Amino acid sequence: MNLHAKTSLRPLPLLLSLGLAACGSDYAITPSTQGQVIGSYYENAQVCLESATTKLTCDSASAAVRTAADGSYTLDGQGAVLVTIGTDAIRHEAIGDAGSKVTQKLLLRAPSGHSAFVSALSTELAQIMDSNGGDFAAASSKLAARLGVSEAGLASDFNKAAGDELAKLKAENASVTALIASASAQAAPADALAALNGSLALNNIQTIVVIYAENRGFDNLYGLFPGANGVPGVNPTSTSSYVAQKDIDGSTLPVLPPTWGGMAAAGQSTVITQAQSANLPNKPFQIDDVSSPLYMPQSVITRDLVHRFYNNQMQINGGANDKFAAYSDAGGLTMGYYDGSKMQLWDIAKQYALADNLFIGAFGGSFLTHQYLICACAPTYPNADTSVAKGSIAKIDVDANGNFVRLTPSATAPATVLNGAPGYANDGALTPADSTGMFYAVNTMQPPFQPSSNAPASGDSSKLYADTSKATTLPQQTQTNIGDLLSGKNIDWAWYAGAWKDTTALATASARGSSFPSPPNFQFHHQPFNYFANMDPVKAPAYRAAHLRDFDSQFLADASAGKLPPVAFYKPQGNLNQHAGYASVADGDAHIASVIAQLKKSPQWKNMLVIVTYDENGGFYDHAAPPKGDRWGPGTRVPAILVSPYVKKGLVDHTQYDSASILRAITHRFALPVLDGLTTRDKALVANGGKPMGDFSAALALVPQE
Repeated sequence: MNLHAKTSLRPLPLLLSLGLAACGSDYAITPSTQGQVIGSYYENAQVCLESATTKLTCDSASAAVRTAADGSYTLDGQGAVLVTIGTDAIRHEAIGDAGSKVTQKLLLRAPSGHSAFVSALSTELAQIMDSNGGDFAAASSKLAARLGVSEAGLASDFNKAAGDELAKLKAENASVTALIASASAQAAPADALAALNGSLALNNIQTIVVIYAENRGFDNLYGLFPGANGVPGVNPTSTSSYVAQKDIDGSTLPVLPPTWGGMAAAGQSTVITQAQSANLPNKPFQIDDVSSPLYMPQSVITRDLVHRFYNNQMQINGGANDKFAAYSDAGGLTMGYYDGSKMQLWDIAKQYALADNLFIGAFGGSFLTHQYLICACAPTYPNADTSVAKGSIAKIDVDANGNFVRLTPSATAPATVLNGAPGYANDGALTPADSTGMFYAVNTMQPPFQPSSNAPASGDSSKLYADTSKATTLPQQTQTNIGDLLSGKNIDWAWYAGAWKDTTALATASARGSSFPSPPNFQFHHQPFNYFANMDPVKAPAYRAAHLRDFDSQFLADASAGKLPPVAFYKPQGNLNQHAGYASVADGDAHIASVIAQLKKSPQWKNMLVIVTYDENGGFYDHAAPPKGDRWGPGTRVPAILVSPYVKKGLVDHTQYDSASILRAITHRFALPVLDGLTTRDKALVANGGKPMGDFSAALALVPQE
């Protein structure tokens, strides 16, 4: 039947009807709206006219009705329609069947005049109209084009659709229904509306590209960014005051300690000595300040700074962030920052969006933060205490409850950081055993497959494996990662790495000679999927080749041809990733900006989201206190730039994120199962009085912004 807005005949009050009797009628015409709630068919759902001023609430003048067994309804009046499907409703796959109880609340909408079929699809149209000034024609055209269906099909009962449109309409309805269910769980209508907008905006994205740069805290690069929570006392929009750095014993340092060994990495013409760096005031300082005697431009590579699992926690010091200088092997350099306005990425952030509240998913260094990026977990090392790796177990001090306090100092460690860098009895790669007896790898260990820093064993004729007799070779990992989930739903994905092809060829050569690469050209522990058993080069060569790809020969070619997979990670090689010690800020900035420029030329750009962020802070200070989570993190705050036609332009996004928000975005967009680590993290945040992490949807608009 053709359901649409109609009129109904209702008796008038007696006096009025008598007055009209002479005209031959004692009835007045009252407008009404008829329709059907579908996807499948919902019985006993509440239907009302939606308030024009407060979305997702009933108009106070609208009497709510309940749907019949076929989902049909008739409302007095005309306007936009709101349907509340509660757990007292029944879902029918076909009209006349027994049906099943609804288990999740759903809020569905339909635009005024287009409520014949109320579904997740009509809800999506209504949300788009909220963003485009109420233009139904434009919203319908846009959605139909994105789905590859006709506008007539979009407005039909897709339960009865036939042909090519059937699968597309049903798939979109199912996908959007899941998003609506999540948003509908919000108690307040405004919160539900915001969640729904964000989820539907994310649903516009068809290609997610993650560019994972290296070792920069937020204050270090974007501390001066207008509108951001930047360097205290310097950026007027900083949300807190500076907390002075403390010495090892907790006393306030009179000055910052010297930068041990000098500020610049060896082999450069710029030299800032250890003596020159002494006696800096106890506060952040600008490294590229031309008026400073310590001036180093962004093209100069600074020395590296310690960035390890336990060390990061000691520097954070419960959220005070006041022991970065005390527990740095680079002394006062940890407090340095740059004028980021000199960077190309700064301009991109101004044009698109900068997230200023993203924290690294796990404490410490690149090895663990890369693992956390793909699995929201820490690598396991069973029976480490009886293995070749037993000397790699860290020696830590704990409190009465067994919680980490600090690394055990060495016998020769200085009493004050003003006299030298701190020292530890053993800052190993492995945690002590947990209550189940499991050891976890938290500092750098090598992948079990080539390319690996550990050469193949002498008897390995294949040259494809790393020597397992080496204490630093991690056993093959079997925890579920994001690649597994994507592959499980037949969604293509890839990890593109700079210098991957050439390094693999050298690593598996018959003899690894002096030409074998070492940092800064290639970092073996920056390739997280290469640690997992299903990437075995002998047992699963096709799967490995499909998902571990070379940047230099494949990434830009795939982008240009419109053949990037729906999920693509890109790891720049060492000299282009901005890592202190072997890469400059300027070189990495120019490279990543050029990659973004190429992506914007891709046929996939119109529905692409590019996330540029950093694996960890690299030992650099940041003032923002990380929220209290679980044993793995989150750690220090880092920058994130969001680039897409759908990004809200010029936004400084204050939403709370961590590195695994990338996993949340992928999981939500492609309706994947949720990794255990994401659930554990969010539960811990809430238990500690905080809130769950976001998925970047808050930075996206429902309609393209360019």
